[in-house]
Amino acid sequence: LNILSRHANTHTNTQRPAVGNRVTVVLGAQWGDEGKGKVVDLLAQDANMVCRCQGGNNAGHTVVVDSVEYDFHLLPSGIINPKVTAFIGNGVVIHLPGLFDEAEKNERKGLEEWEKRLIISDRAHIVFDFHQAVDGVQEQQRQEQAGKNLGTTKKGIGPVYSAKAARSGLRICDLLADFTKFSERYKVLAQQYKAMYPTLEIDIEGELVKLKDYVERIKPMVRDGVHYMYEALHGPPKKILVEGANAALLDIDFGTYPFVTSSNCTVGGVCTGLGMPPQNVGEVYGVVKAYTTRVGIGAFPSEQSNDIGELLQTRGKEVGVTTGRKRRCGWLDLVLIKYAHMINGFTALALTKLDILDVFAEIKVGVAYKVDNQTIPHFPANQEVLQRVEVEYETLPGWNSDTSAARSFDELPENAQKYVRFIEEHVGVPGMTPHTHTHTHTHTHTHTHTHTHTHTHTHTQTVIDAQNIHRK
Repeated sequence: LNILSRHANTHTNTQRPAVGNRVTVVLGAQWGDEGKGKVVDLLAQDANMVCRCQGGNNAGHTVVVDSVEYDFHLLPSGIINPKVTAFIGNGVVIHLPGLFDEAEKNERKGLEEWEKRLIISDRAHIVFDFHQAVDGVQEQQRQEQAGKNLGTTKKGIGPVYSAKAARSGLRICDLLADFTKFSERYKVLAQQYKAMYPTLEIDIEGELVKLKDYVERIKPMVRDGVHYMYEALHGPPKKILVEGANAALLDIDFGTYPFVTSSNCTVGGVCTGLGMPPQNVGEVYGVVKAYTTRVGIGAFPSEQSNDIGELLQTRGKEVGVTTGRKRRCGWLDLVLIKYAHMINGFTALALTKLDILDVFAEIKVGVAYKVDNQTIPHFPANQEVLQRVEVEYETLPGWNSDTSAARSFDELPENAQKYVRFIEEHVGVPGMTPHTHTHTHTHTHTHTHTHTHTHTHTHTQTVIDAQNIHRK
């Protein structure tokens, strides 16, 4: 400490290094499916680089351009912009057959020169076919032993992150180095899984042949991810966008554990998943659906297992992109949003699918939790406690009019404006945009400027359709 103090008080020629470019981060603030792809596509219009920092092909974003529907699971959806470089960071887990299958399907629909614009970190872990098989076996075991499973996508995400933590995983850099050594390590890992799950069938030689075929294909795309990211941050001015997968309440540390994903999908995952320092994080946009949805099992305090939930599900077309499962639906829960804000430090909220609420005479918003008739000031970590939570609602008047044509905040009905303001004030974060959702295919992006909270963000953008993006 004394040494540090002496150095701190002496004048040297060493300057504090320049921060460099800052990244703009888009994160889900609920349980996923908030419409992150829409916000990313909007921001990617003038971005130079779009990054994925965690997760794998368990995520799902749909983007519609000129009536053509593109599906993204592993690729950053911002790659749809032909001027963008897409970077898959070290925190992402990559199933190579899934990556190429996804890219080629989108290429047939019109995705341009993706192979020249995709960069992959050499430190990213590889998802093998047997990880996906193990995922299925584990889910089956949970069902048999506990009567319920986690509801995973069976994409091998849990097993590959487990192998990463157990230090037995294999990375892209291993695949591109000595293939003989890679094969030996692959066989050891496969045998470990076979010992744990005797019924597991693994075509070891067959998968190794397929993996060897990928070596030459991916080699031109692979970089030292840390060096690549550093150069991007400290080179010429660049607009860099980070596309979060999953969402805050699915985070391995902060989500509704154990009904979560296996990575950090909060803001800390941006730094660890790309290899960059926190001072390079700029804007952090929290994407919030105007109501709440959840796929699969787990506590859901504001869920409406009734006509209201059904109406939200039908009007919002709430079906998972990756799984095809119907989503559970309920009122907006601001306790949950505030909790996500505590962790992520959102600089603005992007509100999506507001028009799904157009038909409600009154709208409830969850503002507090009670357990055993006592109001609690936090979001419970324990699932049994969360299951017992009683939500306190505030009832707001609906607007009973079509908001799908609104292109600015001022065009929204007064009660819709009040709904947006209520969210902003309760969470303590200004709104980035009231996004609306349309059921017709329209090819416009409208950028408007309205003044929200004058101390921060005065730039508000309004676009159409929270699940699909329609643009020229």
